[in-house]
Amino acid sequence: MALSTESRLIAGAVLLTIVTIQVGGWFMTRIARGDVAMTDFQKSFARAGHGHAGALVLLSLIALLYADATGLTGVPLWVARLGVPIAAILMSGGFFASSAGRGLTAPNRFIWVLWVGALSLAAGVITLGLGLLTA
Repeated sequence: MALSTESRLIAGAVLLTIVTIQVGGWFMTRIARGDVAMTDFQKSFARAGHGHAGALVLLSLIALLYADATGLTGVPLWVARLGVPIAAILMSGGFFASSAGRGLTAPNRFIWVLWVGALSLAAGVITLGLGLLTA
């Protein structure tokens, strides 16, 4: 199976983001050791943000392989290719941004970023799934 040039470039960029997830893992060890003052809510959102980043980056790479196996063209193909990687950025960023601040015990106004990411994930996987079923 050969990747299209577009999917190959996206996959390369997605792979490079793993370094940021590694740095996040290091930061998570600081949180676990108690080196970073956070509320239980903030610790939960930090774990969720880190976990979503890793899982969705992996899913992004898999989705790119499948996107090129569909008969999709134009906008639907781009939604299938980019829906999951964009969700990885927005969902993990939404967890982090909505829990940023001293002593927060509930999400702040940036929680909307998480929900936009969830919509991107849904659009990407639904488009990809339908594209594979109709290929």
